[in-house]
Amino acid sequence: MTKPLIAVVNALHQAHDIEDALCGDAYDMEMHPYPFAPGTPLPDDVYARADAWLNYRSTHKITADTLARMTRCKIIVTSGVGYDHIDIARAAELGIPVCNVPDYGTTEVADHALALVLSLTRGITHYDAGLKRNGGWKAEGAPTVRRLRGLRFGIVGLGRIGHAVARRASGFDMSVRFFDPYLSPGVGLSTGWQQHASLHALLADSDVVSLHTPLTSETLGMIDDAALQAMPQGGILINTSRGKVLRLEAVAAALESGHLQAAGLDVLPDEPPDYDHPLFTAWREGAPWLQNRLILTPHAAFFAPESILDKRRLTTSTAINYLQDGTLRACVNEALLTSKRR
Repeated sequence: MTKPLIAVVNALHQAHDIEDALCGDAYDMEMHPYPFAPGTPLPDDVYARADAWLNYRSTHKITADTLARMTRCKIIVTSGVGYDHIDIARAAELGIPVCNVPDYGTTEVADHALALVLSLTRGITHYDAGLKRNGGWKAEGAPTVRRLRGLRFGIVGLGRIGHAVARRASGFDMSVRFFDPYLSPGVGLSTGWQQHASLHALLADSDVVSLHTPLTSETLGMIDDAALQAMPQGGILINTSRGKVLRLEAVAAALESGHLQAAGLDVLPDEPPDYDHPLFTAWREGAPWLQNRLILTPHAAFFAPESILDKRRLTTSTAINYLQDGTLRACVNEALLTSKRR
């Protein structure tokens, strides 16, 4: 009897000991290491023979056309939080549950968001660069240094990561407030954090804004010129969520005008970005108007050796549990499923 096949695409690692241990003798596993050319599909027979599909990178898009090739697939698991790279509606029509792994990397992303805030408000990159450049030994002159205690810290999206960030910000004696349209009124009473009824109301009441929202049709480009102008003069923007929730031109204009004092961006609308973009040119060349006011990291907030182990374990076990007994964990298209391919 042929054993079910689990296909793993865009694997971030060479070893697959965790996956092998979970599969045991009951499942076969096929690894398709990253990278292959972005947007280039794998051979049809790879898609056709897999009973479960584990997507370890969002650069591999699962479109309606790709789904048509997955003739045996019973479940798709994307090994992260975001799932905008998968046509979940078409998958549901075909009876294929799509699951994500929302509970890996939570603390890492929260730590990274606060690290960006701390690096800016304590002038870490300014001081480090200055000492490397000329050995100037002075505290004055860092453009973004300010006292953390009492700063109004606004969070867009109070989910798992948003909660973790709020706890950390509270620990630094910042005054936390949040906006999340999917939470009921009164949540702020249970958390002790101020709840705002609209995005712009939150932005207007925040010195620092940290984004923790998925990419959806509602959030696409929501941090635009109007949103940034709603923030007080001299605000700080942090994004560790999805790059396309903000408009890069709007961020560049707000930084250049000085309305936005600083930004820490771990995610960008296009990754890797076009480094010839005027904002990145100014950042790379240390243009005086931008110097030490923008920190970029390479979509790395999720990363730690421990978080990768969690990701691999949870992704694989989600698929195996469904193949074994139909147990669904963190299914993002469950409401759309009318039947399941078994």
